[in-house]
Amino acid sequence: MKYLLKTILLFSAALHCGSAAFAQDKLSIGATAVPHAEILEFVKPMLAKEGVALEIKVFTDYVQPNLQVAQKKLDANYFQHKPYLDEFNKSKGTDLVSVAGVHIEPFGAYSKKIKTLDELVEGNTVAIPNDATNGGRALLLLVANGVIKLKDQAGITAMPRDIVDNPKKLKFHELEAATLPRVLGQVDLALINTNYALEAKLNPLQDALVIEGSDSPYVNVLVARPDNAASDAMKKLAKALTSGETRKFIQEKYRGAVVPAF
Repeated sequence: MKYLLKTILLFSAALHCGSAAFAQDKLSIGATAVPHAEILEFVKPMLAKEGVALEIKVFTDYVQPNLQVAQKKLDANYFQHKPYLDEFNKSKGTDLVSVAGVHIEPFGAYSKKIKTLDELVEGNTVAIPNDATNGGRALLLLVANGVIKLKDQAGITAMPRDIVDNPKKLKFHELEAATLPRVLGQVDLALINTNYALEAKLNPLQDALVIEGSDSPYVNVLVARPDNAASDAMKKLAKALTSGETRKFIQEKYRGAVVPAF
């Protein structure tokens, strides 16, 4: 009997230790499909080895991932650049924070009707994102390529009403960023975020008429709340996303369409 009891106790202890060894922290993170969710899927096994189970939820918009982190429905998200995050916090009254900068997606202008911006003619239609920072970013790319001019004080939050010189009288349409690839054939020019361009099987380096350089300041960041940004699990995620292995994955998979920022 004593031998049996001892055996049972030892077996129970072994089970307990085994359970502890396999116990994992969990992180739920929102992301857009390409490239963010793909990069997260790449680091998922790395995190599992560190005791963190990563749950990835894919979104097709730029609003819900932030709202769900703020509402504690998600632990973090990875889909946006810092200027967008700052503007979102300001307009929505949230206090989300950047944990780590991961990559840059050079923003591009695309068309199925023209091959260079010089081919734009009077009255052509141009589609841009309807959120403040990406819309402004689109307009700034057109400014950089001599298509339009903006008010002196206009910056990342510029809107079409801030255009002061539009020689070709281009007509601007502000649409949800995710829809822009789908309307590409209906407009003369569309300025599209690289993640949505990649999802639509566009190659930014080959298909974009013009594209931002790799020195773009719009670094995509891992975002969390002040209460969990410094947690051990979040630190492990940030470390994995900025590891040498992840750098190599981004460089080899996206070949310049997505650029590591670390």
